[in-house]
Amino acid sequence: MPDVYDLIYDWNRADDEPPSPKKRVQLDDETLRDGLQSPSVLNPPIEAKIRILHLMDALGIDTADVGQPAASPREYEHTLRLAQETVTAGLRTAPNCAARTVVGDIQPIVDIAERIGRPVEACVYIGSSPLRMDVEGWTLDFLLRRVEEAVTFAVRHDLPVMFVTEDTTRAHPETLTKLYTTAIYCGAQAVCIADTVGHATPQGAYRVTRFIRELCDRTAPGLRVDWHGHRDRGLDVANVLAAVEAGADRVHGAAIGIGERAGNAPMELILVNLKLLGYIDNDLSRLPEYCEAVSQAVGVPIPHNYPVVGRDAFRTATGVHAAAVIKALRRGDVHLANMVYSGVPAHLFGLRQVIEVGPLSGKSNVVYWLESHGHPVTDVIVERIFEYAKRSDHILTDAEIEQVIAATAVPA
Repeated sequence: MPDVYDLIYDWNRADDEPPSPKKRVQLDDETLRDGLQSPSVLNPPIEAKIRILHLMDALGIDTADVGQPAASPREYEHTLRLAQETVTAGLRTAPNCAARTVVGDIQPIVDIAERIGRPVEACVYIGSSPLRMDVEGWTLDFLLRRVEEAVTFAVRHDLPVMFVTEDTTRAHPETLTKLYTTAIYCGAQAVCIADTVGHATPQGAYRVTRFIRELCDRTAPGLRVDWHGHRDRGLDVANVLAAVEAGADRVHGAAIGIGERAGNAPMELILVNLKLLGYIDNDLSRLPEYCEAVSQAVGVPIPHNYPVVGRDAFRTATGVHAAAVIKALRRGDVHLANMVYSGVPAHLFGLRQVIEVGPLSGKSNVVYWLESHGHPVTDVIVERIFEYAKRSDHILTDAEIEQVIAATAVPA
């Protein structure tokens, strides 16, 4: 029996490309900070946040933005509690915190790091585009002074610093060069490109990441480069992949794409694509649980047709599609069944193909449903269910099929 991948000609990969990337991509989860800036979400209680943090750890996510502690007393307490949890529970997911390039924002992170006895990365950000500078009345000299003061303060207090330029994808190269080099010379250990308003196309994401990657390689070889993107134009995941191709070391996302306006790049789809491309080898079997936990905690439902974790992602009632899946399952080849009518192997994410019965189904759907539910397969029962489905305007529920079976079994 051939390997399923021998049966796929992969146009996603050029003939001369290596079978897998040369480096593992790191992941930073923004669900509990940037994700909660959505105007439609609930800011959940700390118990729900802790559960989500543990699920991040189970998925092998490297770091999590656990809050911006200067924002409010509640935010400080939740940020502290989450940072403490990473230590007391021995989580591999390390905490980081957001802050403006203001000493008053960074001081609470210093306090939290001292209280937990563990370094906490400070993700200090400032606007960089001409639009933002014009609105705020900022000059470049003002920005450079802010960067120097903030990064120097954080480094002096033993915080690892990631310097973030907001609206990077609409900023001048000369401005970015001065801001990043200033932060690096003051001791920043990483820099982050932020597509703050989802402006970038994949080509733009590649170009700006390549520009910053080369700048860092000249200035401080080995310095980490991050990509943080939003989904205003629906190009979020494509931009993440373009940034990775251009040399980004760590990429950011939020569960089910929550975040301000149209949201952040969805972490689960980043994980799926990086897994399928070979950039990570994480165990993602708890991915549906992670997404459902966030959905419940923040009050944002997962659409039925959402990729991978949506209710319909691996369901089919279409006759020709279901027939092909069923043929593969009858051969005992789950991997083949998961690939014949799907671009995503369901079993890698703790899921499976589901065969339903509806108006577009064939009789093979009915036979498979009966077998799967422990019912005898007879021509009469198959025909009755098949006819009932053809008259319906929806996928039959299990209860509806059971009723047909019961009615068929009763003598006329």
